[in-house]
Amino acid sequence: MTATSQPFVSDVTELRRRAREQIERGAVTQNYGGDVAQTIELLQTALATEIVCVLRYTMHNVAAVGIDSESVKQEFAEHANDEREHAEKIAERINQLGGTPNFDPEGLSTRSATEYGDAETLVDMIKENLIAERIAVEHYRELIRFFGDKDPTTRVMLEGILAQEEEHANDMHDLLVAHEGKPFLSG
Repeated sequence: MTATSQPFVSDVTELRRRAREQIERGAVTQNYGGDVAQTIELLQTALATEIVCVLRYTMHNVAAVGIDSESVKQEFAEHANDEREHAEKIAERINQLGGTPNFDPEGLSTRSATEYGDAETLVDMIKENLIAERIAVEHYRELIRFFGDKDPTTRVMLEGILAQEEEHANDMHDLLVAHEGKPFLSG
């Protein structure tokens, strides 16, 4: 190694020393590039969004009626389960960062990027879920851009969730087309 080249990794002895010195910080190491408090706050919003989505999909699964409702109900149930898994991943990340995931139902809808909704017909339920998925997709894209290289662990987790949210939006769009015969939402 020449005098001008930088080693790829830090001195192992120094890494070990820092790890022992800051053990109370848990997973948050010295070179964490983000603001931990802000990250936790943003993830609390994502957690609330996922919880609201679980509740909405579950309610729609229970309330959906009519011809073809069984296949749609099954889709709602699958999406509710996916959203629950997203909520758990986000809650685990909040915990890793030293925060306490906020599962308190009080104020849940105001912390969420999406709305619970009040659809009564099958088509309105599909529309409501499609709109919520589109909001979630945009919300996760913004969060991913924000975290960038500052917090790659959170960014990668959110990228995985985003991919599923995009699939959910496609699923809801396909159901809407099948039940309305129109490729796009009006107004």
